[in-house]
Amino acid sequence: MGTLEYVMWHILGYAAIPFIVFVGFIAVAIVCISILSVTKDKHLD
Repeated sequence: MGTLEYVMWHILGYAAIPFIVFVGFIAVAIVCISILSVTKDKHLD
């Protein structure tokens, strides 16, 4: 592997980390909201 290829893969890898964390956060939020909406109180007085 050449130096340029090595540097490119490291840049791509580190650039992908925030994207992966953000997508994971959104997925967990969607799952939690859906669970809460299914189990919410039906009788609001």
